Amino acid sequence: MKRGQGKGSAPEFGHGGGLRRVWRAWLATRAGLAAAFRSQAAFRQEVALAALAMPFVVLADVGAAERALLFSSVVAVLVVELLNTAIEQTLDRVSTEIHPLAKAAKDAGSAAVFLALVAAAVVWLLVLVLPALGF
Repeated sequence: MKRGQGKGSAPEFGHGGGLRRVWRAWLATRAGLAAAFRSQAAFRQEVALAALAMPFVVLADVGAAERALLFSSVVAVLVVELLNTAIEQTLDRVSTEIHPLAKAAKDAGSAAVFLALVAAAVVWLLVLVLPALGF
């Protein structure tokens, strides 16, 4: 078995092209989302918040740009959480030893998630909450 082709690893994309490559990429995407949902409580919580937020994105009386900001801010949180998960799982795979560099990388990933959440909160505050309160 080649390196990186263990159980649950992403399919190889180097051979074939066109729709076959797109299909394999979709399968890897679906597997990654499912794995994150199964193994990461934070991702499940953020997906639940996204599911609650999306009706507001669709129904809000805002313009297209504001709607895009609301949508993108929610998706950005999920993207950053997935990247954080990838960092954490890669470091855990390499070594279970607590190393200062591994800790720094995990802390940076956590900080990135926090900043994405703060940015999303600011967008929602400015686009929906403050206008609804008359500001």
